[in-house]
Order: sequence, then C-alpha cells, then structure tokens
Amino acid sequence: MAKKSLSKAFIGASAGAEAIRHLIERVASSTATVLITGESGTGKELVARALHDQSDRSGGNFVPINCAAIPKDLLESELFGHRKGAFTGAMADRIGRFELAHGGTIFLDEIGDLSLDMQVKLLRVLQERTVDPVGGLKSVEVDVRVVAATHRDLEAEIEAGRFREDLYYRLNVLPLNTPALRQRAQDVPALLAHFAELFAAKGQTPITFTSDFIEALKDYAWPGNVRELSNLVDRFNTLFSGQLLSLASVPSSLLPKGLRTLQAERVSTPIVDSLEIVAPLSSKELHQSANAEVMNPFANPAPPLAMDMHNEVEDIIMLAQGLPSLPPEGLSLKDRLADIERDLIVQALNRTDGNVSQTARLLNLQRTTLIEKLNKYDLRQGTLPVAGNEDDKKTA
Repeated sequence: MAKKSLSKAFIGASAGAEAIRHLIERVASSTATVLITGESGTGKELVARALHDQSDRSGGNFVPINCAAIPKDLLESELFGHRKGAFTGAMADRIGRFELAHGGTIFLDEIGDLSLDMQVKLLRVLQERTVDPVGGLKSVEVDVRVVAATHRDLEAEIEAGRFREDLYYRLNVLPLNTPALRQRAQDVPALLAHFAELFAAKGQTPITFTSDFIEALKDYAWPGNVRELSNLVDRFNTLFSGQLLSLASVPSSLLPKGLRTLQAERVSTPIVDSLEIVAPLSSKELHQSANAEVMNPFANPAPPLAMDMHNEVEDIIMLAQGLPSLPPEGLSLKDRLADIERDLIVQALNRTDGNVSQTARLLNLQRTTLIEKLNKYDLRQGTLPVAGNEDDKKTA
C-alpha cells in the first residue's frame, strides 16, 4: 500500500516542524514503542497517525484511545476486551482495542493519566505481547505497534509516585517531542492558510489576514497551541466568511485575552464589541482584490466595518448557546435562574401530561424533590392539568 504524504502531518517550514517530519521518517519503519510528549494541542495524535501511515503496518488498523476519557472501571475492558458474563451488563464477548489493532498500531493518548493498577496490566502486555480479556480463561496474542503520548512530565510523575518507572522505560524507547506553537511562530501563516481553506464552506472564499494581524498572531503565546489556532480560524470563518481581516476590524470580545492585549497595544481605535457581518464580495470585487494581492495576500488593509449594530456578534454567540443577553439595566440573577428552573419543570410536566414520576425521571430528580419544587412554584394549584397514575393524582 502506498504511504501517505507527510505534507499535512505537521504543517510548517520551521526547524521544529522539519525536525518532526524527519523523525517520523526515521522511526516509522521501526516496530519499537514510541513515546510522544508535548503540550496539549501540539498535534501528538497527528504525529502518531503519520507514524502509522509511513510504516509497514499502514495496511492495518490505527486504533486510538484516550486513557483519560474512559472511566477507570471500564478502561480494562476497553483495552483488553471481555467475555460474556464477566460482569453485569456483559451480554456478549467484546474485542478490546489491542486486538482491534492486531497487525497495526494502537495509540494510547494521555498515558500519564493511567491508574497504577492499569499501569501494571499494560506493562505485562508490553512484555508478553498478550492480553487477558476480562473474564477470559486464556491469553490472546497480539501483534501491535504501541505509540503512547502525554502532556505530563512523566519523570516528575515517577518522583511523585504516580507513574511506574519500569513502564516509563518500556514506553520511552523512541522519544519524540512536539514543539509548542510559540516555539515555531514562523509556521503561523501556513497554519492560518491551511485551516482557513479547511473550514471554508463549499463555494466560499477562505478568509485571509492582513500583515498586521499576521504579526500579532505570530507574537501571541498560543497557550492552546495549534488546537487553539484551529478553533480561532473556525470562529472567524463562521462570522466573517470570505473577508480580509485586520487586527483593528475584529471585536476584542472574539479574541483570546493575550490577543486582546496586543490589539490594545497596537491599534489606536480597535472595534471593541460592535460588528456588521458583511456580505461576501462579488466576483468582480474578488477578482480585483486577488490582482492587488498577488505579491502579498495579506498586505492590503481590511475595509472598515460598520458600527451601527452594537454587540451583534456577542448577541449571536449568546443566542447560539441558548443564553439570554444581559440587558443594559442588569437583572436579578437569582430570579432569572428561578424562572429558568420553573420553565423547565413546566415543559417537563407538559411533555409527561402532568405525571409526577415521569417528570422526575425526565429532570433526573428525586420524586420528593420535584414535589417540593412544584409547591415552591405553585404548579400544583391548577396551573397545569395533572394526569398519570393514581399515586400521582393522590400526591397532587
């Protein structure tokens, strides 16, 4: 099977990006375990996938699992599988992630969050290359390439007694570190262009950025790394589809704190919280703009945005999240929360035709707690028709 290109595995021309791509090419063909370290959002899973795609195992499965996202009591079954009847709810045999990755690669993300007892079981798998399904009577051989990743300092975790030293040395055969985005700021323009094109809707022109905005984004520390940059571009693409953005034209409420500081320092009159969502340029305007930007697509300043729709974007975001806008005169938070609670109870009662027991289940409340709230909001005095079993009617 043809190996996939590394061009999108780690985007950028910086020394850090080049070093990662070089390491991927060097270690991909090995069967040794790889430990990828780096801050959250630096692309550890991208590197793991690239290692698989460049390896002789690329025809097999790439099976990722986030060790921190699965409850402790379910993780063993998830990794190693279980047999029918092994525990309550085990209605049939289940193949674990290690068996699914047989002949391919398993990616153990956030390995530093494994409990100590699971670390012991994983160590045995790495040593014996067999797994013991929960409730099984015999071991199952597996042929997998293990790639692990963590944002934690495992040596510090060992010192603190939270990570086994023997497991660390089993995992850390081929170490690989993904650099933070602030350490390869020159890759920011390429990443912006990549995500702008990725998030542009079909038939839409990707958003672009002026040189002043590019410089601010390069100077920003990016605590969330590439994941944060990706989310920011997605946000801009949704609200400013097809536009050329300058540092002054973006409301500060849409920027992370560090960028708001840079905007305040570098722009004399930034748009703080007002914005008109401008219609995309016509084809003629796009053609003229493209001709003007051939030498430098980020060189032209963005046109000023209208100021007659105060807080429009902020209101759009609040509405999209199902939240009300705060009126200028303010409000009583206690009364507002009580209104929300009462409205939800009324909706639930309507949905269940007034059945108290069903309403309590729908709201995930104890029946007695719901009755207290019904009395509190005077919802048992003929406000709503109550229908249901006899027990409910008597309570009513």
